[in-house]
Amino acid sequence: MKVVVDFDECASNAVCMGIAPDIFEVRDDGYLYILNENPGEEYREQMRESVNGCPTGAISIVED
Repeated sequence: MKVVVDFDECASNAVCMGIAPDIFEVRDDGYLYILNENPGEEYREQMRESVNGCPTGAISIVED
């Protein structure tokens, strides 16, 4: 799976970082960074929670 973020919609509120800190990071500059664009299957549940928990709907998953 591939993590995709619409950075035009992203508010960098760090909800996803709280759910999946190995995948997402909001840095001191106030921007969201994707640490791993292609997480393994062991992250599937965290990715689902991140997609559903994103307040702006900026996160999506593309299946390989």
